[in-house]
Amino acid sequence: MLKPVLGLTAAGVLGILLWKLLGILLLPLVGIALAFVITVFKVVMVVGLVLIAMWILRRLNRSEVSV
Repeated sequence: MLKPVLGLTAAGVLGILLWKLLGILLLPLVGIALAFVITVFKVVMVVGLVLIAMWILRRLNRSEVSV
């Protein structure tokens, strides 16, 4: 009668240990990935602002040519 209960308990303990171990191992990877995504987002925003500024300057500096 105790054999199924012990097997279930062992599987539960093993599952919790693996979950904690993977959490400890994957947490730094998640932090690195999040930092990379934020850095890419910042670069994209800066490039976008530069492109918008160039577009606005080109629009303002258009000369009307009348023939």
